Amino acid sequence: MELVHTVAALKEAITTQKKQDKTVGFVPTMGALHEGHLSLVRQAGDACSFVVVSIFVNPNQFNNKEDLERYPRNLDADLAMLKTTPCDLVFAPTVSEMYPTEDHRVFDFGHLDVVMEGLHRPGHFNGVAQVVSRLFNMVEPHKAFFGLKDFQQLAIVNQMVKQLKMPVEIVPCPIVREPDGLAMSSRNTLLNSTQRASATLISQTLFAAMQKARHLSVEALKQWVVDNIDQNPDLQTEYFDIVEDQHLNSITSWTDAGNKIGCIAVHCGKVRLIDNVTF
Repeated sequence: MELVHTVAALKEAITTQKKQDKTVGFVPTMGALHEGHLSLVRQAGDACSFVVVSIFVNPNQFNNKEDLERYPRNLDADLAMLKTTPCDLVFAPTVSEMYPTEDHRVFDFGHLDVVMEGLHRPGHFNGVAQVVSRLFNMVEPHKAFFGLKDFQQLAIVNQMVKQLKMPVEIVPCPIVREPDGLAMSSRNTLLNSTQRASATLISQTLFAAMQKARHLSVEALKQWVVDNIDQNPDLQTEYFDIVEDQHLNSITSWTDAGNKIGCIAVHCGKVRLIDNVTF
């Protein structure tokens, strides 16, 4: 496994592999890796003959400076974990390497980036699109692998690829959970033991909601989810919505068309956690 820090070294390594007709799989990450990330790398290894992982905490997608500063970083630990996977090349650039000049591009994703995460984290998805498009241009992968935990982000990336006509296949990968059901997240490491125990209520409530959906209206179920989570003093729901999976429009009835995804963001102390389930 090779580690590079510059775009020039990255492109040189990938050019060498493509000359050997290797298919390039790419997993973009912000580090603080966990089993969820490693599952993406393994899926990339199954589908492609050369796997690239990027590790870069992108400042452009943080609308909260404190959140950016608090985001966990441990490159040595990340590299040790990646050595157990099919990862061939790690790209870990500095901010100045990724953004030699400021990126002033503004993307228009219509409805997709003004609801849920977009509503509560203004500018977040524009920053995601900036960095992912740059990474795609640098790596030029055949396939890129994204976790379904960030369901709305996946919709944004798919739309960005269409808008920019990028020749990359986006591969969605299942949510990986802790044994107690909590969706794996780099932010989980920021929870103290009491908060960590409380956080399990998020997934427990979502799983219970999947059963209650047979008997409750959409609005009644949404209210039940929020009330059930917020009864825990460590937790405060920021939003919970049930949307169709194509345009992320809120559904009003279980008979509405499309696959239905329940998306949630919850503050556990100062840590913000997201999750989703399919109804």
